[in-house]
Amino acid sequence: MARMLLNAGAKRVSQPAVDAFAEIITTRAEELARKSIQIAKHSGRKTVQGEDIKLAVK
Repeated sequence: MARMLLNAGAKRVSQPAVDAFAEIITTRAEELARKSIQIAKHSGRKTVQGEDIKLAVK
């Protein structure tokens, strides 16, 4: 997580910032996964595909 922040341009990153970033990214990823699963189920599939994830992001 720290590397992502550094690659985005941060000069230094504190541990509390890394922890907060990781928590938020994890929460967002779980929401995205739930939406992707719903889209796959709606399409009559059990397998989540790349397009499901792309649609969930929109």
